Amino acid sequence: MAKDFEIERKKMIDEQLIPRGIKSDAVLAAMNTVPRHLFVPENLRQSAYNDYPMPIGYEQTISQPYIVAYMTEQLDLSPGMKVLEIGTGSGYQTAVLAELGCKVYSVELLESLADEARVTLAVLGYDSVMVRHGDGYAGWPEEAPFDAIIVTAAPSIVPEQLIDQLKDGGKTIIPIGAAHSVQILERITKSGERIIEDDLIPVRFVPMVERKF
Repeated sequence: MAKDFEIERKKMIDEQLIPRGIKSDAVLAAMNTVPRHLFVPENLRQSAYNDYPMPIGYEQTISQPYIVAYMTEQLDLSPGMKVLEIGTGSGYQTAVLAELGCKVYSVELLESLADEARVTLAVLGYDSVMVRHGDGYAGWPEEAPFDAIIVTAAPSIVPEQLIDQLKDGGKTIIPIGAAHSVQILERITKSGERIIEDDLIPVRFVPMVERKF
């Protein structure tokens, strides 16, 4: 018997997100709206709202729901903001950002994933999203500056090119650390000439790979 995915989303909110301290009504509403099960392979949809990351093919993953909500909340987004996402993946985090009323520019290194995410997002009506196949380290310079940047793969150090594309007063959330080990999720705030780095929580993300196009 097929699961009732609306019930599963509500359970995810009540059992995974609120107890762990996600407080933003807008973020909770977005997480309760985006159909996460449509962003994972069909054979895994019955488990889409469970409390763990899931494979999406190409040795990539869709993050645990709590991590998606936590990273989104840390950016303190408002409708109309321009957001750069590095690592489109299946497009789930992209959709959550779009639900918050943001204009999202998303870069994905793997062309097949970029193509699949673009189709999924279009079918679901997320027309405030643009997906590009490209090198995440390069960002999207012609659309800079951005109010916020979210990175869903882990470089060993903060890419300067991305910080250069951040608006004064803007925030970046990014996992930093070696591949296949525990990394630290950092929130970086740009304030004039100053870069303020706050260490948040330990995480595990796939490595951020550089590739010239």
